[in-house]
Amino acid sequence: MKQPSLKLESESLPLLGIAAWSGTGKTTLLESLLPRLRQRNLQVAVIKHAHHAFDVDQPGKDSYRLRQAGATPMLVASRARMALMMETPDQEEPDLATLIEALRPLAPDLVLVEGFKAWPLPKLELHRESLGKPLLAWEDPWIRGVASNSELALPPHVESLDLDDIEALTEWIADWPRRWPQMRFPRLMEIAP
Repeated sequence: MKQPSLKLESESLPLLGIAAWSGTGKTTLLESLLPRLRQRNLQVAVIKHAHHAFDVDQPGKDSYRLRQAGATPMLVASRARMALMMETPDQEEPDLATLIEALRPLAPDLVLVEGFKAWPLPKLELHRESLGKPLLAWEDPWIRGVASNSELALPPHVESLDLDDIEALTEWIADWPRRWPQMRFPRLMEIAP
């Protein structure tokens, strides 16, 4: 597998990964955050990693037939929406750098990245003690904040947030584009307690 790589030192588009174990509630949290971020006039793009095959097109429709015939990419658009579909049979995993480049012309204020846990980019970790999973922040120098529903010992320079305080989480994320220039680098690692 190709080693994940991003050139964040020159990246102007603010990126924030949402890292968590399965079952923590990443998508549910994003559903709550996105309308609040939009109310703050932030255009937020989301890149989501899927661990399985998926199709957004319908078999039998013209766009599906043309994609199956070899159109790469296939862009279908209507008054209400557009979708870009492309077959990537030679990729083991999606390339986050390529996906970010696809979003760049749209000029979002912030890109939230869900599910690319191994990629080197600043992240907000979501942690639920009830899942019995270890805290990622001790092993990942890119974690900048941990939102949890319990008190946790955290590495130095990792902010503690309340997973159940949606307004505080919204403020923290809404402020991310301003803090981005200083947050594009990994933090120094500390030994776990």
